[in-house]
Amino acid sequence: MTNRVARGPSRGRRLLLAGGGALAVVLAAAIGLLNSSPIRAQALPVSALAFEAASVKASASVDRASMRPPTALPGGRFVSKWPLYQVIAYAYNLPSTPSVRLSGIPDAMVRSIYDIEATGTIPAGLSARAREDRTRIMVRTLLADRFKMAVHKETKEMPVYALVVARGGPKLQKADIKEKDCPEAAVAPPPPGSPTHDPETCHAFYGGMGRGLHARAVNMADLASYVENWTDRPLLDKTGIQGLFRVETAPWRELNASPPPLPGAKTEGGSDVADLPTLFEVLEGLGLKMEARKDYADVYVVDHIEKPSEN
Repeated sequence: MTNRVARGPSRGRRLLLAGGGALAVVLAAAIGLLNSSPIRAQALPVSALAFEAASVKASASVDRASMRPPTALPGGRFVSKWPLYQVIAYAYNLPSTPSVRLSGIPDAMVRSIYDIEATGTIPAGLSARAREDRTRIMVRTLLADRFKMAVHKETKEMPVYALVVARGGPKLQKADIKEKDCPEAAVAPPPPGSPTHDPETCHAFYGGMGRGLHARAVNMADLASYVENWTDRPLLDKTGIQGLFRVETAPWRELNASPPPLPGAKTEGGSDVADLPTLFEVLEGLGLKMEARKDYADVYVVDHIEKPSEN
């Protein structure tokens, strides 16, 4: 699955904090958007794609041990026990942390956590990426059907980071597997903050700011999409690099951290925060560069959403 998991988003963009069995949700600021026309969520790419059966129930508990990020599983299954904001972000392949790319969700709905289990038909022979894309569309249909969600997309010029090839060229390790041989995810990935490990599936990252990036087989679009969870503006893949690569990096310190870390502060992995490289330096180790510029990026605005019809 193209799962943005094991994230530790930067200050001002943190969506989910877990501690003492409680959850705290911090919302992004509302973004004013112009020149748009609403359309139903399920009308975006292929209206015929929908789950054959789905269960949606308000979560009875919010303890971290029971949480499950939105996940596509073998056999056309989809499961989630995660804040609604992130389910919508999954459906549209957006950062799971608050972002200018997604707005319009009422505060009370953002905080809502639902147990979602659904099954549908995924044709045999599809690539891992095609299976994931199909599942995302089916989740959009579910959101429109059960949450009565209507959303529209806009393309806006805004400050972004462009992911480009650094001077000296890329320093990327080819993946040990080809797209056609990528397996499906057998189980849901670990939630944010879980220890890093080598994922078996393609297009999946583990780790993040305090743990580094770890992936068996990802492309540059996957990299930009995942790293955007820790940037203060959209990150767009402008490398032009094709293919799947293995990625292993060191952890990095928070982008634009304020105040600076306390002396002796440690990351989850035990490293001294003060000694960590920046995200810019980590990407330079891959022969890539985050270049600040203005460019066009897609944003999504939720025009209407209701509490879901439960089973």
